[in-house]
Amino acid sequence: MTDARLPDPAVVVLAGAAGSGKSTWALERFRSAEVVSSDALRAAVGSGPSDLDASVDAFALLDQIVAARVRRSLTTVIDTLGLDPVRRSDYLRLARTAGLPAVLVIMNTAAALCRERNRLRDRPVPAPVLTEQLRRISSLAESADEEGWDLILIIDQASPVSAPLSKITVDDDHDRLAGPRVVLQVSRFPWGEADPSSWLRDLALRADEIGFHGLALMDHLIQIPQVDRAWEPIPEPWVTLGMIAGLDTDLRLGTLVSPVTFREPGIIAKTVATLDVLSNGRAFCGLGAGWWLREHQAYGLDFPGDSERLDRLQVCIETLRALWAPGTKAYHGRYVHLPETTCYPRPVGDVPIIVGGSGERRTLRIVAEQADGCNLPSEQKALQTKIDILRKHCAAVDRDPTSVEITVLDLPVIGIDREDVAVRVERLRGRLPAAVYAARHHAAPAVDHAQRHRQLAELGVSTIFLALPDLGGADDLERCAPLLTALR
Repeated sequence: MTDARLPDPAVVVLAGAAGSGKSTWALERFRSAEVVSSDALRAAVGSGPSDLDASVDAFALLDQIVAARVRRSLTTVIDTLGLDPVRRSDYLRLARTAGLPAVLVIMNTAAALCRERNRLRDRPVPAPVLTEQLRRISSLAESADEEGWDLILIIDQASPVSAPLSKITVDDDHDRLAGPRVVLQVSRFPWGEADPSSWLRDLALRADEIGFHGLALMDHLIQIPQVDRAWEPIPEPWVTLGMIAGLDTDLRLGTLVSPVTFREPGIIAKTVATLDVLSNGRAFCGLGAGWWLREHQAYGLDFPGDSERLDRLQVCIETLRALWAPGTKAYHGRYVHLPETTCYPRPVGDVPIIVGGSGERRTLRIVAEQADGCNLPSEQKALQTKIDILRKHCAAVDRDPTSVEITVLDLPVIGIDREDVAVRVERLRGRLPAAVYAARHHAAPAVDHAQRHRQLAELGVSTIFLALPDLGGADDLERCAPLLTALR
């Protein structure tokens, strides 16, 4: 069994006898700034961590620090003996008031091991005191479930395994399931003074090497404010993908997504077909109705109302299907009439058309009627709602809903470890509180995202478009490798 991933942020209370390994366990899993230790505070206000005369001042500081961190919804690990039921109750109440999960971690370390570690201390705990601590920990392990914790972990030091007793369980078979495909979504291009083509080439080659299934580009004329400043570079995607198609990779290539207001449907058909041929059948086509008025006005493009843009989406999808079909005969369809369908080179195979958008009345209906897939929000509650509505549209047009691929755009903060994650959050958060930004972007080390991605797969997601808000270049992709490995 593997450790259950602790909720984050959370209030984590440690309980264990002297020598049980609480501090070591905590510092292996949390940043030092997240751990509030009574021993460390005794050392700060007294002569050392064993200075019991400093305990009153140390615990006064501990309570003040814990309250301040919890008020800001920051993960707080309380490293004390944890044997006082009144203090445990206070910490539990504090977590409830802040709306944070409350976790109790009980170090169920063998008595002999605790006594051996205690013997090696500069100031050992008296043997009778340690015996009483061990007795109380044994009793707590049996009764803690009555205290109301969201999660209780019992850590057996002889066999370092976390055993969840409530609310969160670990499924070994689930952890071994293959996850969804992950496509690198490149939204920012901070090549600086470097050669742009070299920056792009190195990025694509490294993405392929570490196991990304594909590479997708945004299709915008001006960098969008959600990603970067307006004057930062954002290259034309189909030209860029054509360059990447010439590299020796297995990456699927396409946009997420191209607004139908940017190009006439026939031009999109020719562009995507050419990319598919140049990449030997690795192209996909992401389409959307468009949403950003500013870039249309800046480039002299029409930006009609919502209804007309969705009409254009329907026309575009039907035109692509017609021009990519065999033969050069005339075409007369529901939305499009063409005197001929001469489009060479034809795509190598069936090019998937993925519609970006989740409008419940029309967009998802268009997906059910015409598209191969749909890109939806990655937040699980919203995702489930959209999938349910899409299924209803499929039923209305007599289509098997499993024939519609579900993809999501994920915007996580991924770090090497918790310390790296915290640094990235602090750099990215702007005016948002760190805890809010971290929760919004699922900030965590790479491997911790695997469980969330598997949960998305269980809802029906086959492909995750992963966009790093702080992507720097090819070397920066290395932090994603543990996630990709875990999903294989």
